[in-house]
Amino acid sequence: MPELVSNERVGRSLLREEVSERIKRYILDNRLRPGAPLPTENELCAALGASRSSVREAIKTLDALDIVEVRHGHGTYVGGLSLSALVEGLTFRGLLSPDDEFGVLSDLVAVRELFERGNAADIVGALDAEHLASLDALVDRMDRGDDPVGADRAFHALLVHPLGNELVSQLTDAFWDVYTTVAPHLGLPTDEHDTVALHRGIVEAARADDVDTFTKAVVAHYAPIRLRISAARA
Repeated sequence: MPELVSNERVGRSLLREEVSERIKRYILDNRLRPGAPLPTENELCAALGASRSSVREAIKTLDALDIVEVRHGHGTYVGGLSLSALVEGLTFRGLLSPDDEFGVLSDLVAVRELFERGNAADIVGALDAEHLASLDALVDRMDRGDDPVGADRAFHALLVHPLGNELVSQLTDAFWDVYTTVAPHLGLPTDEHDTVALHRGIVEAARADDVDTFTKAVVAHYAPIRLRISAARA
């Protein structure tokens, strides 16, 4: 049986969380952007009314979440606010519990499809000739076997990029990272024999400015992935 956590450790944890919240509030109140420098450790202690050890522990916690970035020898800065913590959490969950991760993978695929299918009209309307040419080039890379997994990832990132929705773009990349890390561990391939034709169908529908066909092409693209996950879970 695990040992009970001491009252002292609980107190330290609560204090670290409180100081972490104060640092986040400081960033918001001062409208600091990613990459902006934070005050020195001594200045933070004075501004937050916290001890040096509490500030250090809070900074470590926020650094792990990419809310702040510690640059050794240079200071502490507002972080890139990436979704790296989400990726690591979902990936670890899958590697720790394969049965559960089949459900997580299924959910990730459903959300990725929803981003593209639900925004079909906006995506088709936003893809210009340059975007379409770039998508064609990525499909050609898949066809040549030139890093097909990397080309596949770049394809879907570029597909949603014209939406101008940074959160959708970040989540698309994050979910892709989780899938390509965990799927091989569970015995699922990360590509498929007809992937070139499926991706080319998406581009052709977008070029024809045909939202209905684009939507069907997106559904057709994700259907084999769904089937592989279902078969693996059976």
